[in-house]
Amino acid sequence: MRIGFTYDLQDDYIKAGFSLEEAAEFDVAETIDGIEDSLKKLGYEVDRIGNVKSLVSRVAAGERWDLVFNIAEGVNGFGREAEVPAVLEAYGIPFVFSDPMVLSLALHKGMAKRIVRDAGIATPDFQIVYSPEDIDKVKIDFPLFAKPLSEGTGKGIGAKSIIGSRRELVENVTALLQEHGQPVLVEKFLPGREFTVGITGTGKDAKAVGVIEINFLEDAESKAYGLVNKKHYQSLMRYTVPEHEIAEKCIETALAAWKVLECRDGGRIDLRCNEAGIPEFIEVNPLAGLNPSDSDLPILGRMNGVSYDEIIARIMKSAEKRISG
Repeated sequence: MRIGFTYDLQDDYIKAGFSLEEAAEFDVAETIDGIEDSLKKLGYEVDRIGNVKSLVSRVAAGERWDLVFNIAEGVNGFGREAEVPAVLEAYGIPFVFSDPMVLSLALHKGMAKRIVRDAGIATPDFQIVYSPEDIDKVKIDFPLFAKPLSEGTGKGIGAKSIIGSRRELVENVTALLQEHGQPVLVEKFLPGREFTVGITGTGKDAKAVGVIEINFLEDAESKAYGLVNKKHYQSLMRYTVPEHEIAEKCIETALAAWKVLECRDGGRIDLRCNEAGIPEFIEVNPLAGLNPSDSDLPILGRMNGVSYDEIIARIMKSAEKRISG
């Protein structure tokens, strides 16, 4: 089977003038090599395509693939992660991971939380702030947590994300609006333990790869799992496999959210516990990072006895089963 491979290579964007933070979501060469190596071990022929512009050029020239392994993040707007899947759908080319609707929905964190909440799955109360004038409309009790509405890789999350007063709310949300040029999600800050759950499969076939707890070390940049803490996780963070009882609760909530959001093939769900110790949905990542060494999904896989190659194999098995009908 000939597999096309779409991605955004970080080095390309840095050469084009993007800052390191602006290019943080894009993949490094190690990730591209790791995925390709795993696919080849599974017996696939891999054809590197690259970003959406390269894809458009090649499909317009008549090229086709049996399946496309898509991890392209895109650049602009709520639909940026949906660009490659939308092109592939237009040309009738099957692809791995979620469809354009799911990827756009998931990137708009408020929309994803509305779907989850409407399904009866616990998630912190929230409001979306579109402009400084909207800050006064926030009526959720402190402490609060604020982050850009549609960023990934922990961008915009740090020491000022946890908000304990009206003054901090005004200052920090105003700064986020200016710095990121997009609305801000303000939600109730949950004081409990933090977890991430890896998932492979689609619908009734979805199952957990494993669960890890996110622990903040003394030197952590903040008690928020943001860009700095993620980038320097080896010295600032500690990941542990939680006890069976809480792990099962996390898996139950994560799978419920995964299914109601109609995510496909593989990804992650982030959770945090409320005052009663009950895990609540924070956000979904249907295009989870797949760096063999440093991404959360491969890390939690290793810690739960699932190798990187096995994760890729499970993702491909899910995609092939969907396509075969």
